[in-house]
Amino acid sequence: MTDTSTASTASIPLAPGALPLLGHALPLLRDPLAFILSLAGHPRMVRVRLGPTTAVLICDPTLTRQVFVNDRTFDKGGPIYDRIREVIGDGLSTCPYPLHRRQRRLCQPSFHPRRLHGYAAVFARASESTARTWQDGQVLDVTREMMTLTTQATMETMFSGSLPAQTLRRALADTNTVVSAFFRRMMTPALLRRLPTASKRRYDQARARLSATIAEIVAARRADPADHADLLSALVAAVDVESSDAEQRLSDSELADQALTFFLGGMETTAITLAWALHLLATHPDVQQRLHAETVRVLAGEPCGPDHLPRLDLAARVVTETLRLYPPAWMMTRTVTQDVDLGGVRLRRGHTLVLSPYLIHRRPDLYADPERFDPDRWVGAAPERAGYIPFGAGARKCIGDQFALTEAILALTAVVARWELSPVGDQPFRPKVETSLSSRGLHLRVTRRRTETTGAAAPSAAAPQPVPSPRSGPGTCPVTH
Repeated sequence: MTDTSTASTASIPLAPGALPLLGHALPLLRDPLAFILSLAGHPRMVRVRLGPTTAVLICDPTLTRQVFVNDRTFDKGGPIYDRIREVIGDGLSTCPYPLHRRQRRLCQPSFHPRRLHGYAAVFARASESTARTWQDGQVLDVTREMMTLTTQATMETMFSGSLPAQTLRRALADTNTVVSAFFRRMMTPALLRRLPTASKRRYDQARARLSATIAEIVAARRADPADHADLLSALVAAVDVESSDAEQRLSDSELADQALTFFLGGMETTAITLAWALHLLATHPDVQQRLHAETVRVLAGEPCGPDHLPRLDLAARVVTETLRLYPPAWMMTRTVTQDVDLGGVRLRRGHTLVLSPYLIHRRPDLYADPERFDPDRWVGAAPERAGYIPFGAGARKCIGDQFALTEAILALTAVVARWELSPVGDQPFRPKVETSLSSRGLHLRVTRRRTETTGAAAPSAAAPQPVPSPRSGPGTCPVTH
């Protein structure tokens, strides 16, 4: 007897505009955000074609959460993660389900609250250091400046800020090269990706150099038994008592994969979130003034620091709302590992699912006036689990979510305490969509406030070393999702 209670994927409507051979690749490349939002009217699921491959886009927040939570059946996979694995291997954010639980246990001590407090002090110093370098009336390349800030903080929290300048310059340049290629490589058919073009050669060379650089750093740390109180020391020392003797510690290759994962995620994702937050404040001066008033009241003339975090309520809401409007990982993919029913549809093993926090976060049935920047929508209201997913959900939720939120709140406070931000020109700024919602090309003017709310940064023996200023990267890598 045939079971008619579950429909096949053929019953899922196909998104309009598919072309022979290319499918929906052209609208996804031309204006991916408009294309994704055009599908929001589908109540549950819609089929999208990427070349010869058909994927199922989940439009419903409850079903999206089911996919996130059931990571055994809906594993990391699909075109996004296939491309990211080319660079970072099977790190925590990209490894398949059978490897994940052990890796998560080994990485968790690096993000213990005790360590987070120390990281927060680094974030605060890096934020103060960056904000002090600006000049009254200067027009900033905001993404470049935020990359400078997060790079400085990432270097110290991960490697005690001890990398030689030449090594750091090489790592930053190679990071920009490989990240810029992710989105187009994701949308390009496999046959074309293999063509020996100049861009492919640059990508392959940068990828190899970046892997070699991280491997050198890991080897040097292995040879140094001291605890440097940084993230890499925590990874080296981590022991998983639930594993067999041979797997209780991370191997050299696993250490390199984890270090590269956190290196990419720690620098770019937070930098892009900060750039969008500053843009939103510049275009909403009333919110900016309220945030400045909060810095005056909370900091009381002191440099921003981790002890101020519990009282930076509006700053936290601004970051929360920024991540709603501009989630760095705007689109994610999963692979179905076994036949399963989802929302009344039978999905077969091997199917690719597409999840879009950008689409979920802008659903009018979840958020009143969803296109509006409104930090006050979070007053007395915690983000709803199914409707707010900038860090994913379930066991694969970003392990560094509190790390990123802490850095963003402190950096935002340090900037607004000193500077008033205003737009340059009157043209609206649109995201540069690649694997993430890039803010590349965003410029803002900074004007020194008449009375700064902070003094000089407190001296510290562990003050972060200056780092080479990175050029503004063209997109971020959603390696933490």
